[in-house]
Amino acid sequence: MSLVLVLLFVLFLLMGLPVAIVIGASTMAALNLGDVPLMVVPQQMFAGINSFALVAVPMFVLAGDILAQGEISKRLIAFADSLLGFIKGGLSVVSVLAGVFFAAISGSGAATTAAVGASLVPELKRKGYDPASAASLIAAAGTIGVVIPPSVPMIIYAVIAQESVKSLFLAGFIPGVAMGLGLMIVAVIQGYRRAYPRGTSLSLKTIVRTFFAASWGLMAPLIILGGIFSGVFTPSEAAVVAVNYAILVSLFIYRDLTLRGLYRIILRAGVTTAVILFVIAASSVLSWTLASWQVPNAIAALALSLTDNVFLLLLVVMALILITGVFLETASALIILTPMLLPLAAQLGIGTVHFGIIIVVGLAIGMVTPPVAINLFVASSTTDQPVERIARAVVPYLAVLIVVYLMIAYIPVIFAN
Repeated sequence: MSLVLVLLFVLFLLMGLPVAIVIGASTMAALNLGDVPLMVVPQQMFAGINSFALVAVPMFVLAGDILAQGEISKRLIAFADSLLGFIKGGLSVVSVLAGVFFAAISGSGAATTAAVGASLVPELKRKGYDPASAASLIAAAGTIGVVIPPSVPMIIYAVIAQESVKSLFLAGFIPGVAMGLGLMIVAVIQGYRRAYPRGTSLSLKTIVRTFFAASWGLMAPLIILGGIFSGVFTPSEAAVVAVNYAILVSLFIYRDLTLRGLYRIILRAGVTTAVILFVIAASSVLSWTLASWQVPNAIAALALSLTDNVFLLLLVVMALILITGVFLETASALIILTPMLLPLAAQLGIGTVHFGIIIVVGLAIGMVTPPVAINLFVASSTTDQPVERIARAVVPYLAVLIVVYLMIAYIPVIFAN
């Protein structure tokens, strides 16, 4: 039955069906051939999304969409420019720092890419930066959006692994900052090689002015994460607070959002949430099926029978995560891989939180690795650059992200608790 499931999964995927349909249809067909009552399908679909922690998903999606509009993202970018714009090729470094700032608000790689790209790319083009390279850097910086908390994939992983969302959020800071620093180093090197101009001159007056202008945006992660880590509210409650804060700031302080615009954003966030929850529900059936057939334990036993070298086994696991992220959307890949690989991770002595960071970062890298590469497509739509050109230009940024990924996996003392 496992072979039938795999063959149908690959067949439906090659047919171009939506991922949720691929997962659900292949699993139902395999269950039916195995004479398992199909009543288990709706039961497991409901059980998969019947979690209070998942309330945070639509709320963080909505908050990110609201904050991506208008003044907040522009003011965050202006503040980042006042800090690092003086560096040679400083505007590209600013795009990474802006990605880090927005990652601490949105929880989404695509939202981070869209917000920074729409605001920065016109200025990058005007100052003579290579547009494809600039777009690829912004797409690569967008991967930080799901690593620095709040993070929608971390919430999904926490639900599957029955781990604390708070612990995962806390462990995501250093890896996210390391990814940003790695991208900045490449951006600076390219800035000198291509003789890019310097941006805003370093000025304490400008830093103070842009800081106060961006203060409402900078307060968002402080309120959200400060509330979570201090125990004032849960991650799900924090997501609701984030939505209310975003609406308050956008409607009444910056006044860059109308009620009609808010209605459109809510509809868009609703569609995005429906897709995510449909994938989670379908993948829950697949996870239950694999667990019933003892597939995760069989994978762990097979891997351990090949070699007892922990270094090599971890490398194989990381390669599998990266390859899966290349072909599957993050949420579906996360839900499929987590229950399959957790038993093996435990055998390797990898903690649940550490493994969560490994799998989230690995799948985040998939956001800029074709053919799926959602961040590249978002960057293409906001910059009018062909995806093919952006995909070629992203190679050096992809390389440094993989180096950081290896460091996260093999130096857990520094990168995860």
